[in-house]
Amino acid sequence: MVVELSYGRGALRVTLPDSLAVTVIRKPPMPVLADPAVAVSAALAAPVGARPLAEEARGAASACIAVCDITRPVPNGLLLGPIVRTLVSAGVDPARIVVLVATGLHRPNLGAELEELIGDPWVLRTVRVENHDGRDDAAHVDLGPTPAGTPVRLDRRFVGADLKIVTGLVEPHFMAGYSGGRKVIAPGLAHRDTITTFHSARFMADPSAENCVLEGNPLHREQLAIAARLGRVLAVNTVIDEERRLAFVNCGEVIASHAEAVAFVERYAQVPVPERFHTVVTSAAGYPLDRTYYQTVKGMVAPLDILAPGGNLVIASECSEGMGSRAFVAAQERLAGLGPERFLAEIAAKRFADVDEWQTQMLLKATRVGRVHLHAPRLAAADRALTCVDAAESVEGAVLASVRESGDPRVAVIPEGPYVVPVHRRDAAAA
Repeated sequence: MVVELSYGRGALRVTLPDSLAVTVIRKPPMPVLADPAVAVSAALAAPVGARPLAEEARGAASACIAVCDITRPVPNGLLLGPIVRTLVSAGVDPARIVVLVATGLHRPNLGAELEELIGDPWVLRTVRVENHDGRDDAAHVDLGPTPAGTPVRLDRRFVGADLKIVTGLVEPHFMAGYSGGRKVIAPGLAHRDTITTFHSARFMADPSAENCVLEGNPLHREQLAIAARLGRVLAVNTVIDEERRLAFVNCGEVIASHAEAVAFVERYAQVPVPERFHTVVTSAAGYPLDRTYYQTVKGMVAPLDILAPGGNLVIASECSEGMGSRAFVAAQERLAGLGPERFLAEIAAKRFADVDEWQTQMLLKATRVGRVHLHAPRLAAADRALTCVDAAESVEGAVLASVRESGDPRVAVIPEGPYVVPVHRRDAAAA
């Protein structure tokens, strides 16, 4: 049997023996929008909990449109042109409109990468396009702490805009439940102190800081509290199918419109599975998510509910840019030196997490359930030891070794990686 895993800008073909009992786990087919441009225009004209965007923009002296950074495949080329044209037609001076890349603590997106991210040369020529910098103290406004004590410091370009708009992709997120909406504000436009507080170990260790969970999720709670400090914020939310085609788009008040988008995507993203497997094969969702090992961790966490305790999780990731940030590498070096228990003990009492160490903490969620095997041939040999998981020369070889070890020929394959969250339910219909 041949299966194709999302990998880089294409697919990784994996050939498995017919003697194995392979279950391929995918989202149910999404109803792809026949005319995405028309759908975007309709969403801007009939928002959720808001007036049409043209009316919301009338009288605004300035506008800030926040977009996700290059790690998310948001269809900005479909969205930004219509949004900006609507604002300009409503009387907003193009010189007072800024598209702000919500990098959080990620690196800036520049040059050809920025052009790819924005996806519309006219937008780049017409308005300012700038990167958020979470480490620039002077670039943020202090709005006071949340009830839970998280300091709320947000990019002053967004805080000071008359019209505030976030755009994004709504998909499962392994800490915040779902991406998009309020998450574009924080961590996307937040100061380092804000991000490192609600990404600290005490938040990450909460059992509700999980894929597809909003109720009781401490990160979601803090993100809502932070968004509330801004007053009125609008959002344009999208959902894409496995082939990156637009399946859903809406516009409106940030919380209400995001909730509507979540209600759509959750019918597809969570897939009930009636059994657990000793061998699970997945991906890091391909480009742009699988460019670094840092982002690859998401693919390790998503399928844990169907991995039998002590089983083998095999993941393929291009890792074309290597490990990720220097801060993440430092966290992995500490994990390699201290071991899991001492690492977790060290971070447990911190008010402010070290930058990117939360991803190492999430990695340990996977390694505590089973054994992780990473197929990332582009990762430098010196970095492989810092992954703190096993290296797999081939997906096929890792699968066959797992089957021999377990004596169980059943293999689960999740081609789309973390965009699909399998949920173990014994009463689920057989896949």
